[in-house]
Amino acid sequence: MTSGRSVEMAHAPLTAAQVAERIERGEGNLVASRTSRSFGEIFRANAFTRVNAIYLVMLLLVLSTGSFIDGLFGLLIIVNTVVGMVQEVRAKRTLDRLALLSKAPARVERADGVAEIDVEQLVLDDIVLVAAGDQIPVDGEVLTATGFEVDESLLTGESEPVLAGPGYELKSGSFVAAGSASFRATAVGEHAYAARLAKEASEFRKPSSQLRTGIDRILKYVTWALIPVGVLTIINQIWGRSEDWRKAVQGLVAALVPMVPEGLVLMTSVAMAVGVIRLGRRHCLVQDLPAIEQLARVDVVCTDKTGTLTEDGMRVGAVERLGVDDDRIEAALAAIGRAEGKPNASMAAILEHVGDEPGLPAQISIAFSSARKWAAMQTAVGTGAVESWVLGAPDVLLAPDDLARTRSDALATEGLRVLALARTGAALPDPQAPGDGLPAGLVATALVILDQRLRVEAPGAIAYFAEQDVDIKVISGDNAAAVGAIAAEAGVPDGRNAVDARSLDPQSSHFDAEVRDRTAFGRVTPTQKRAMVHALQGDGRVVAMTGDGVNDVLALKDADVGVAMGSGSPAARAVSRIVLLDNSFATLPHVVAEGRRVIGNIERVATLFLTKTLYSILLALLVAVTAVPFPFLPRHITLIAWFTIGIPAFFLALAPNTARAQDGFVRRVLDAAVPGGIGAALASYGAYLTARAVLGTTRAELVLTSSTAFLALIIVAFFVLITVARPFRPWKIALVGAMIGGMLVVILTPLGSRVFDIDLHDPRAVLIACAFGAAGIGVRFGARAILRAIYGAVTRHRRRREAATGR
Repeated sequence: MTSGRSVEMAHAPLTAAQVAERIERGEGNLVASRTSRSFGEIFRANAFTRVNAIYLVMLLLVLSTGSFIDGLFGLLIIVNTVVGMVQEVRAKRTLDRLALLSKAPARVERADGVAEIDVEQLVLDDIVLVAAGDQIPVDGEVLTATGFEVDESLLTGESEPVLAGPGYELKSGSFVAAGSASFRATAVGEHAYAARLAKEASEFRKPSSQLRTGIDRILKYVTWALIPVGVLTIINQIWGRSEDWRKAVQGLVAALVPMVPEGLVLMTSVAMAVGVIRLGRRHCLVQDLPAIEQLARVDVVCTDKTGTLTEDGMRVGAVERLGVDDDRIEAALAAIGRAEGKPNASMAAILEHVGDEPGLPAQISIAFSSARKWAAMQTAVGTGAVESWVLGAPDVLLAPDDLARTRSDALATEGLRVLALARTGAALPDPQAPGDGLPAGLVATALVILDQRLRVEAPGAIAYFAEQDVDIKVISGDNAAAVGAIAAEAGVPDGRNAVDARSLDPQSSHFDAEVRDRTAFGRVTPTQKRAMVHALQGDGRVVAMTGDGVNDVLALKDADVGVAMGSGSPAARAVSRIVLLDNSFATLPHVVAEGRRVIGNIERVATLFLTKTLYSILLALLVAVTAVPFPFLPRHITLIAWFTIGIPAFFLALAPNTARAQDGFVRRVLDAAVPGGIGAALASYGAYLTARAVLGTTRAELVLTSSTAFLALIIVAFFVLITVARPFRPWKIALVGAMIGGMLVVILTPLGSRVFDIDLHDPRAVLIACAFGAAGIGVRFGARAILRAIYGAVTRHRRRREAATGR
């Protein structure tokens, strides 16, 4: 609680010359903060990769044999680099543009007046002006304060706001919970508190990614298998055979190249980057890429009411005087509203309503706080006497049997927002003292009725989430009856029966069940919002929290995905992983759908690439153990990769996909890829050995036997592609048909068969290939059934052990 008059401290605003002098000394607020990598880093990250290095070595080996057509796989070096760079650069430009739109300016007082400037333009000793909802941009010492409360929970974990008066040392990264203040910047740039934390990776660590972790695990498994098999292949092809060294090198390269899942990381990066670009087109700023992944797993959306389900602005519909003929009502409203440095939507509507009405002279002002749910001012009346005016929630200020409380409850059931204006002859107590902080003897003088309209797009968005089995929870600080009315109008299931959160204790054993089973809550404090998010997460739910105000910050920070409105407070935008710059709740379904598309399609693509890796490793192992020449040339591998994996994977990675992502990415991918890999390897190897026995092993018949193995392999590979492409859509049928058609054109036309060294003129070769291809498909089904049975047995055993441990 502080005086409404500013307390001056010995510091004058800086002149332009003083600002320039500080910039020259390096005392500006320049901090290395980027939304993405630089162009140089993007190039290096995409060009100098382990995959490209392996492919380059293999390419040089093949070129040394003089067989340039077998070096076609080297094009993947260019493709991997260019595609990855183009998509990441596009995503970078989108992020940079949207981040610029989202950036909150700083208000600073200098010798030539008050101005809004970029945070980076602040300098040491600047006088910075902040108000409710602002994030403190630099460290500083408070000069003047009006009802100024600072929330440092993002830095210290302390949930209670601090009442900060002149002389209080502010830390950057905290935010203003209530009131307004001016402060002198005492530490800027890398010396500011938040910048030091970021540098130490303490509070602002890089978000984890289950998807990246899963892919890293898969690549680790592949590496473990690739190294010994690769060594065996080298021994078999180079030292174990007396044939021409060129053929040996070609066989070596053909065996090793497909073992590398070259497109897995690339397609993952491309899918993520395209997701960022698509969301950017909907004016949605993704502040960290793993947020897209988390969106795919969201199964409950917690949303604020005011400014999220309802439109941004409010207006005063009426001021009902409660039998009190007092011409100071408008003046009291003006005084309370003008004490706010940055009025919230309700206060802004009241200030618009009172216009130029002179406000009562304030001795003391208490700014609005979401935790208190009221604001107040104290004025002098007569000699030595005072009068206090309080504006806030009727159910907080007034007794249950008060007629004004009854009237406000009736209005709230219609979805209206109602504030009570009450007065008393008692002085305002210290708001930090024990109790509710209200003065005694409050008498209601007026009800301020605010019109708030449901966003036109809200019911459609709520309906979408219902169709997608995503639960909706409306969590608001407003009156429970008003919350219930708006929730019901929006179509939230059981929304009308909103719970008054004042009856809920986060420490109670019933709290989690209430949060789980109910869908609308009113009179929720900021700490309760966070506790509700924690309760849902403890129940195994993946929570998205949407909000726009300072009262949403704690919940936005702790939710799996925090989503802030672009017009919301700077603090809310700063802690959120996603910002909806168009302030449209209707964008949220598209955000969730994009997350599902990205993750679901990455899983499909991973299945294709790992199937190829697994059958390549297994085939190379079988060939090495039995000491026979490797059946394929590098050009064969390139052809298989083009039509069964690379081209279809690119389109499948960008396809629509509405299935909600689940945990167990690695298990599901391996469950799909391992049986296909086993089936393809055994089909190709069996066809190869049979063809050698039936057709012969002379140099003239080597092409025929190799082609037989090739055909058996692509039969299984195309079957895997068909299963991955399900559920079928016309465009998917066309895609698979085009891939099969393209392959047939290559292997059946004279030019294609000559270039790729494929010969299937002997009907016996075709029959052998088809028979083993069909057998390979059968092996895939059998292997999958066996693997699922093993997994089921392991799961049941683990559950029994856990149950026994629990007893």
